[in-house]
Parts: sequence; structure tokens; C-alpha cells
Amino acid sequence: MSDVTTEVSADNVRKHIEHITTQIPSRLAGSVNAKRMAEYSRDALLAEGIPAQCIEMPGLVSFPDKGELLVQWPREVAIEANTLGHSVPTLADGISAEVIDVHSGDFKDYEGQDAQGKITLSELSYHPARHEKQRIAGLMGSVGCIMMNWGHDTNTAVPFGSVKPAWGNPTPEQFKTEMPTLPCVGIARTAGLQLREMIKAGPVRVRMRANVENGWKPVQITVGEVKAPNSDDFVVVGGHQDSWPGPQATDNAAGNACIMELARVFNQHKDKLKRGLVLGFWTAHETGTMIGSSAYVDRNWDRLREHAVAYLQIDQPGCIGWTRWSTGSNVELKRFHQEVEGKVLGNRPRNWRRAVKTGDSSFFGLGVPMLAGNGAYTEEELKNTANATLGWWHHSIENTIDKLDWKEMQLSLEIYAGWLWELCTAPILPYEFVSVADQFIERLGGLAQAGESVGLSGALARAEAFRASALKLDAAANEWRAKYAAGSVTDDAPAEAFNAAFKKLSRTLVPLASTAKGTYSHDPYGYGPQGTMIPALYDLPKLAKLPQGEQRWMLEVQLVRERNRIADALGDCSALVEATLARL
Repeated sequence: MSDVTTEVSADNVRKHIEHITTQIPSRLAGSVNAKRMAEYSRDALLAEGIPAQCIEMPGLVSFPDKGELLVQWPREVAIEANTLGHSVPTLADGISAEVIDVHSGDFKDYEGQDAQGKITLSELSYHPARHEKQRIAGLMGSVGCIMMNWGHDTNTAVPFGSVKPAWGNPTPEQFKTEMPTLPCVGIARTAGLQLREMIKAGPVRVRMRANVENGWKPVQITVGEVKAPNSDDFVVVGGHQDSWPGPQATDNAAGNACIMELARVFNQHKDKLKRGLVLGFWTAHETGTMIGSSAYVDRNWDRLREHAVAYLQIDQPGCIGWTRWSTGSNVELKRFHQEVEGKVLGNRPRNWRRAVKTGDSSFFGLGVPMLAGNGAYTEEELKNTANATLGWWHHSIENTIDKLDWKEMQLSLEIYAGWLWELCTAPILPYEFVSVADQFIERLGGLAQAGESVGLSGALARAEAFRASALKLDAAANEWRAKYAAGSVTDDAPAEAFNAAFKKLSRTLVPLASTAKGTYSHDPYGYGPQGTMIPALYDLPKLAKLPQGEQRWMLEVQLVRERNRIADALGDCSALVEATLARL
């Protein structure tokens, strides 16, 4: 690993964060301050000699205001509330209805309850996300949503947040089917727990009012690039630069400052890079649901498809209280990034999770593998804070600079730098595909019995054949890596053959493993199936439970087609591997 890990500085990051949080607070997409933030990101890169520009585009964003919540029965209680972004606004009188407790707000939490015509109370968490809680509540017949904050039971912070499921700017069809349908407000955890206790004691009626302006506004992203001298390939490093009201130090001034610092250091070593860096400061993450990153993907598709090798997302690094390190990645990157983490972290506890579509992970459809890593809390701490993975202050005005730990920030920077250095300088990309094949085999094997009627066994056989090919590919790549490391070969052709094959494999396998809609669209934010391996097969276990009839037959048609797509893709990947090995 290069000395880049010793050159990155949390002190430089701190200076950027101090400026952003004091001089450009409340960076809502579509606002004057959001544009100022985009210009600051651009100017920080230009000051280091890195070409950069602000790019403006239309975005369907939201400007939520204070909400209103009044318990009317069994006794009158006023509760402070924030309207959630993209909520459906109410009339001046608001809406009045009985409130029911649906806990996490997942489908299972509605079992035995009638939500028709009622307002739901749920807890903020990522299981499911706010956007999905709202969507499910609408499907269940609810007329409004109240979402209590996470954190300790004494947490009085009133949360901000968005409930727009549509990922990025909507298409005409998504505007009809994936936009919010309910008024929604957020309340403090203390207030939510009191409301929950009232519901346990008997019927509770509330009146709520949502105040919000939703509409199209000009929004800005910032894009810079550190180019490699002899290659068009690159790694994308990105994070959102818009934010909720207040300083929003951890979310995401910290991530933006880290990208600026990594860009500074890598630009000083650009002559050593085999692949460059594209630096993306996205917008409308908070109030537009990933408009900036998804628009960048849509408008730069050809270049990204041909030359992007990985996506590193940096969002909320360096928070106080973290004792572990946690990385989410596509599994082909796992071995490489864990080796880097081991060198930086030593014996510090670490964990890994399969990357799913959260944050600005707009690159799955492209087939670009991603990784994102941050510190993490202990299981006990998460249990005590209602799974507040990002801190009790998240999405509130309490998100101030004192929530950052500068030693933690330095560790994060060193890990990011180590990851990027390997991705940008290794002759052969540090991917391996046996683990990818194993994920497909495990998932398809687990669904084998339920999938008998759709011929899933054939797809499983293709996965096993791909694993046999991947074993040979990984072994050959390791042999050539050793040759390049020893300096016994100077010919770039073998490395180029491996890298071309790796990119093509990811282009096929990442959308299959990580999206329900596939390559050319986006799953709604927080969509339940998307959190599982091969989301297109999520409904397969339901098939055997359905009686013979229209619903079963239609679902079977859908699943047979998905099975065919999976089998073809795995077969194509095996053929690609064998052709690559034959050329070598």
C-alpha cells in the first residue's frame, strides 16, 4: 500500500467541515445554499489543480415546513412535528383519524390490524426505510403517517426526512405509481413512546397537518476528475452535498470534505495511477431521493459502462462512539478491501454486509460494483437506541460538529485511501468471482424447492458451472498478479484481458444480484425485495402457497421469465470466462 494513507489528513477535513457547517448551513436541494455548496466543492477541487464543474439540472424536490400534531382523544396533547419531505400536503384543517401502532411499518406489522382510514405510528429505522413505510401504509389503506425518531428513549430530537420512493426524477409511469400518496410527519422519540402507551390503553384519535412545497427546481451537482496518464478507466468516488436544515456536520459535510482531501492527495500522485478518479458531489439525495447521482448515471451512461471499475460512496464518516468498522460491498471486492482494512485497523473488530441500494447507490443498474465503509456501534448500543446506526442526532438540528471524532475520521480516510490506491494502481483489478458464484448458488439452492415449477434447477446448474469457470479465472488472475508484482512480465495485454473480462462480468452479475428492475431502471428506495440476493425472485416462496388460479398463473409467468434471464446471464458469464482463459 502506498504512502497515500499517511498523507491524508483529518485536519484538512476538519477545516472544510468547519467552513461548510458555519458558512453554508441548511443546504436543501434547490436552495441558494445548495448552489453555494456546489460552488464550494468545485472551487476546492480547482484550488488543487483538479478540473471540476458545477452541472445544473431540473429536480423534483421538496421544501417541508413544520408539521402539526394534536392528540384529540382520550385527552388533548400537542406534539411538535416536522413535515417529511414529499409528503402530500393537507388542507389548513389537517386530517383527523384514529391512530394505530404499526411498529417498524413493514407488511408483517399490519397483520391483525385494520389500517383502512387510520393514521399509522411507526418507528424510524432502515427496516424498512421511511419511503417504504409510507408506500406500505398507503397500500394498506392508511390516510396518514406519523414516524417517531430513533435513538435513546430520552431523545427529544424531532427528525427530518423524505418519503419519496421514486429513485431520482420520476418517469411518467413512476410519477403515477411511485410518488408519495400520504401526508407524513416526524416526531421525537419521547413523544412517540408516549403516544404508543396511549394506544395500548385504548383508542386514540389525532389531528395532523402536513405543510410542504413540492416542485421542480434547478439543482446542482459538482463533478471533478483526476485523470490517469495512460488509461480511460476510473473509479467513481461520491457522496451527497445537500442536507437538511441546520449545520448537518456528519450528514454529509464530513463525507464531502473527505472526498476533497482524497482528491488532493491522489492528484499529487496522478502520474502513478493506472486508473483515474471521478469525484461526484451529488444533490437532491435528501429531498429528491438520489436525483443527482441517478441523473449523472443516466447522462454519462456510455462512458461509465465502458470505463467505470468501481464506486466508492462516502457518507457520514467519522462519527463519535463508533467501536467497530463495517463495510458494505459487492462480494467480488470483499477480499481485497478486507485486506486493506486489516492493515489499517489491526485487531479492531470488523464486519461485512452485502451492498444493497441505500444512499446514492445509483450504479447497480450499470453493473459497477460498489463499496462503502464507516465505523459502527456495538449491538448493545444499537439495541438501546432503536437501531440508530447513524447516531441519535441523524436528520435533526442536533447534527453538529461535536458529533465527529477526528481520530475516527483519520482512520476512515486511511482506509478510503488504501482502497482507492489498490483500485487505481493494481495492474489487474482486485476482483474475485468464486464468491459471487457462491452467492448465486446459495440463493438459488435455498429457493430450489419453491422454484421447482418454474425450472429453477436449470438456473442453479448454470450457477454451479459458472463457479467452476470462476475458480479457473481467479487462479489464473492470481498467477498473473504474482508475475506483475515480481516484475517478471511487462506486457500489459494479459492484465487488460483480465480487466476487460472483470468489467463485463460485473456488468452482467451486479444488476442480477442487486436489483429487481434490472439494468435500465431503478427500484424504489427501501423496496423490500431489493434487500435480498436476486431480488427478481423475491416472490418465489409465495408461489407454492397460492391455489391454482389467475394470481398463481400470472406470478408463475413472471417468475419463469426471471428464471430465464438468470440462467442466460450465468451461462453467458461462463462463456466469457472460458473465452478469456483461452486467449491467455
